[in-house]
Amino acid sequence: MRKARRLHDRSPAGPVPRISWTGRVREAGAPLAIRPYRLHFTARLLSWTGSAVAPIGLAFAVLQIGGGPGALGAVLAASVVPQILLLLVGGVVADRLSRARVMVWSNIVCAVAEAAAVLLLVSGTAQVWHLVAMSAVCGAAGAFFTPAAGGIVVEVVPAELRHAANALLKIGQNTVKVAGPALGGVLVAVVGPGWALGWDALTFAASALLFSRISLKAKTVKVRTGFTSDLREGWDDFRSRRWLWVMVCQAAVIVPVWLVGYQLLGPVYGQQVLGGAAPWGVVVSGFTAGLVAGAALALMWKPRQVGLVVCAGTGSMAVPLAAMAAAVPLPVLVIATAVAGTGLAVSMTVWASLVQERIPADRLGRTLSYSTLGQILPVPFGYLLAGPASHLFGLRTTLASGALIITAAALVPLAIAQVRGLCLAPEATKDADGVAAAARAER
Repeated sequence: MRKARRLHDRSPAGPVPRISWTGRVREAGAPLAIRPYRLHFTARLLSWTGSAVAPIGLAFAVLQIGGGPGALGAVLAASVVPQILLLLVGGVVADRLSRARVMVWSNIVCAVAEAAAVLLLVSGTAQVWHLVAMSAVCGAAGAFFTPAAGGIVVEVVPAELRHAANALLKIGQNTVKVAGPALGGVLVAVVGPGWALGWDALTFAASALLFSRISLKAKTVKVRTGFTSDLREGWDDFRSRRWLWVMVCQAAVIVPVWLVGYQLLGPVYGQQVLGGAAPWGVVVSGFTAGLVAGAALALMWKPRQVGLVVCAGTGSMAVPLAAMAAAVPLPVLVIATAVAGTGLAVSMTVWASLVQERIPADRLGRTLSYSTLGQILPVPFGYLLAGPASHLFGLRTTLASGALIITAAALVPLAIAQVRGLCLAPEATKDADGVAAAARAER
């Protein structure tokens, strides 16, 4: 068994066929010709428009009912804790049941929870604990949705089109991030924070309807063992793949350091060094523009050397932290954040394609749950340590330390030959008409 798995994990060999530019363009849009994927893409895009608006609506809803920063922190934490506690359960459920059905019910639960919060806000009877409860319910639903959504692409898209399918999803997600916060601010100003959350609830309901129309070619393999056995099997599979747990450990270091440096200390840097929220908003726009550009690049470019590309992409996230530590001019900082956004989008798209290619479909949900848990588990500790560290060592020194940590974490896995050799399987030589024909066959 382990010998077979090592053979499966071995990097594929063979020449990479040359595909014309016209063929790449047609291939890039081919997944949208597949009806189940088109439904999935539309539902995710609609849901992301709500998710981009919700944070602003939620923040001002807390303030509207008399809560302060502490209350808002409690509401935000309430969405993270259930995910940490239930992600592994969600991974088992995603492998046992229909992934489309899991996604439907996760969205319905969130829609109902947010609709209840909207009614309380509009009626003027909402209290902070109501929003904490709503946030916790949505966080719990997300623990089931994430593994299911990560695995459904494998079920509805043929292998040769999955990289393009992942890139299209990233383009949609990152594009929404550009306009979503502005839309949220307008909704809060015009109709109030309650109705901004109402928009999020509506998108959850509409997405559930679209997910319910996805028909899978084959049912998910039913597991006859017990829940504990399923969980143990997923863990054994996860830890037996050295390349996988090494890269998850890398993410467990880089993700909290990046969130602390960019999301938490970044606005502080904007206030103290750049002169306020407006210039920091320009920096954030540079990052989102980089995310869109990186997803577009990944759509047209399918690199084989996944290990090198992922490490380079995650390592680019050190650039903005180093730029802030050096107090570079604003235009240079904007370029630095755009570089980080581009690298992050490319690495995430390529990594998703590799995991979908290497992990068996009946274990993909559990693998994704272990992977996601490994990344988010250290985040709360990073937030707790950031404040004391910045006070003790100073803002710029803390940012410089973060840049060094990210750089080291990006480079260390490359010392392992298995990581350096990670490659996507070469595609079979086919022209653009062949790609289109494969897409039509999946309608």
